[in-house]
Amino acid sequence: MKKFAFGLIILLILIQFLPIGQDHTNPAIQSEPQWDSPETKQLFDRTCADCHSHTTNWPWYSNVAPISWIIADHVKEGREHFNISAWGVQKHNEGKEAAEELEKGEMPVFGYTFTHPEARLTKEEKERLIKGLEATFGREEEEED
Repeated sequence: MKKFAFGLIILLILIQFLPIGQDHTNPAIQSEPQWDSPETKQLFDRTCADCHSHTTNWPWYSNVAPISWIIADHVKEGREHFNISAWGVQKHNEGKEAAEELEKGEMPVFGYTFTHPEARLTKEEKERLIKGLEATFGREEEEED
């Protein structure tokens, strides 16, 4: 058991030197959407901007592997699918899905609010953010069979 624990500690130390997920950059903001209200932007910034903008707050643990790999991947994917800092510039800006994903509980991703308690919304805040996202980006139309 001691050999296993020692080996695990050595492995955790060694993986710190792997360059995977080390891109903790915040590129320049290219453009932003026209928000329906300052409140919608404030709620979005508080709840969603770490993964869906170029204003990511990189906490200390985002530099510790293997957690850093997961966080970097989430931010990369979030920016690829829906990035308010490259609004109208980036190919994939799925703003019309934002309200629905929040409504269904698909966003924020599981675990995010554990480490970011400021991102927890009251029921009323969530409803206001959903309405604000719909007003700002529209809503994806449901396909009829």
